[in-house]
Amino acid sequence: MAVPQLTPSLLNLDTSLPTLILGPSLGTSSLHLWGPAVPFLKDHFQLIAWDLPGHGESKPSAEPFTMAELAQGVTDAIDALRGDGVIAQDAALYYAGVSVGGAIALQLANDHAGVFKALSVVCSAAKIGTPEAWTERAELVAQAGTPTMVVGSAQRWFAPGFIEKDAVTSTNLLHNLQDADRFSYAHVCGALAGFDLREQLAAMTDPILGLNGAHDQVCPPSDAQFIAEHAPKGAFAVIDTVAHLAPAEDPAATARELINFFTAN
Repeated sequence: MAVPQLTPSLLNLDTSLPTLILGPSLGTSSLHLWGPAVPFLKDHFQLIAWDLPGHGESKPSAEPFTMAELAQGVTDAIDALRGDGVIAQDAALYYAGVSVGGAIALQLANDHAGVFKALSVVCSAAKIGTPEAWTERAELVAQAGTPTMVVGSAQRWFAPGFIEKDAVTSTNLLHNLQDADRFSYAHVCGALAGFDLREQLAAMTDPILGLNGAHDQVCPPSDAQFIAEHAPKGAFAVIDTVAHLAPAEDPAATARELINFFTAN
């Protein structure tokens, strides 16, 4: 096990604004996942996105890692950006991530309390799926590659009618999945197999927003409600128009919920 090296992407530069760190869903690049929401967020935050190992701009991982190590990779990247002056030393930090990136929000709140003023768990949960299912997926993708996931992901990721409505966005995201490094994808599956922070929610002191989609079959709204009920400063909201990739499916609604929560904290 080792802390993976993650490559951040600066989506807009304005060191006078608070910095919002954006996390990806498994199989996507942050640019295509969060890009549609940038016009709605850029006047409120400096936006910096990170990619999973072997996805987008991040190099493949050489060995397995845990969710705690992935969260450490996020904080290491932030420290490097602070050292380079991209993030001002006194800048307020916020975090929002989707699916596995949302699970990392909880890992950050658990392992690095106080680093962020507030965090949002988008289309995610304190436990996602089962260890057996993640282990099975990891073995399949390591052997056969990420294209084996495309059909199922197209069905799970988007609300009914979205692919027809926005073929460019959906195609870009599915191409991200097809192009992802299969061994890195498997490593993320392995990390998710060991992820379960349901019992730790009660000790998390950071403000946390669970933000889920009404059509999400992977992480339904009840997962966001569970976070709100068990985290001391938890809240939740549901976006009626989306399934599992909220920032790409309804960027305006996603940005509105994040802005409202973060500016209140």
